Amino acid sequence: MSQSMELTERIEHIRELTPLAAAEELFPLPADDIQFILSGLPTEQALTIASHLGEVAAPNNAATRAVLSGMEDTIGELMTPVTATLPHSYTVAEALTFMVKSADVSEISYIFVTENHRLVGVVGMRDLILAKPSEALSSIMVREPFAFQQDTRIEAAISEVLYRHYRMYPVVDDAQHVVGEVRGWKLYERMASELSAQAGSQYGVAKEEQINTPVLAAFRMRHPWLQVNLITAFAAAFVVGMFENTIAQIVALAAFLPVLAGQSGNTGCQALAITLRGITLGQINDYPIRQLLRKEVLLGALNGAAVGVIAGVAMFAYAFATDSANPAMLGLVIFIAMIGACIGSGIFGVAVPLVLKRFGADPATASSIFLTTFTDIIGMGLMLFLATSLVL
Repeated sequence: MSQSMELTERIEHIRELTPLAAAEELFPLPADDIQFILSGLPTEQALTIASHLGEVAAPNNAATRAVLSGMEDTIGELMTPVTATLPHSYTVAEALTFMVKSADVSEISYIFVTENHRLVGVVGMRDLILAKPSEALSSIMVREPFAFQQDTRIEAAISEVLYRHYRMYPVVDDAQHVVGEVRGWKLYERMASELSAQAGSQYGVAKEEQINTPVLAAFRMRHPWLQVNLITAFAAAFVVGMFENTIAQIVALAAFLPVLAGQSGNTGCQALAITLRGITLGQINDYPIRQLLRKEVLLGALNGAAVGVIAGVAMFAYAFATDSANPAMLGLVIFIAMIGACIGSGIFGVAVPLVLKRFGADPATASSIFLTTFTDIIGMGLMLFLATSLVL
């Protein structure tokens, strides 16, 4: 009996058990077998069993934790047992006979063809049905098919599926032996999960945290990044404090500090979002970093000039209404500072996630915290420096 048939029979057995009993029976199995069995159960039943399985197995089995949390790192952790592998010498008639006798025929999308146990081709169902019964699989198969290695990182796999739209991908070891398969929808699901998790990660919310995460666990995940944010905020406050005399003499500047910080911060977050999306989808590998930086510098200049004109006019009107010295020069200061701040924030929006990735960290993790610090320092620092130099 094949491994797939054994697992299919186990699925039918698991259906009849209580959730706790099912979890206890699944606990000793390999992670990919657990995943295969859960995928064959009704969604509600699978979720209930998984909740009990997490309590039973997660403290002892890292691979099982990965399956249950959706945080698999490699294709080997995400794959399920192969459903159809046949020698290249098999005829179409023999392949059809194999499928008729297969207990999980509905799960077969492709037949992976082997020679000396090495993957050499793949046959789709359409080609199999339309072929002559006497033809060998070697004559109708697609040769040298794309396959994932077991140790392929999920991030790299996601980059591949953007250009290879298959329902299923074979997984091979170093000797090109087929050891499993990965369904395309699982990689797209993971891609969607990665993209949705980025929003929280930028502010120090761990990808593992869910709405039902206990308070103390959520506190341990979030609080360290709030301490980092506090330290970086002190850096921005220090820069503003260096120009205390300037603010005291030109009170109008204080009203425009949050305006400048808000605009530069939003510009940086836009660049950050695009960069993180490019990293997640693998597009950053095909797009020169210099070109991306030039794009963000140009966008920063254009956006800064557009909002800078309005902000400069507003500063002129405010300074004139409050009898501040040299309203026209203050308006010019705001205009120049807005352009410089937006350009700088665009550069940092690209640089922060790339630097984090370069040092082996998750590029999305708390990236917004570091970005906000840099944009505040460069934006408010530039405005106060220009005011000190040109107005006083």
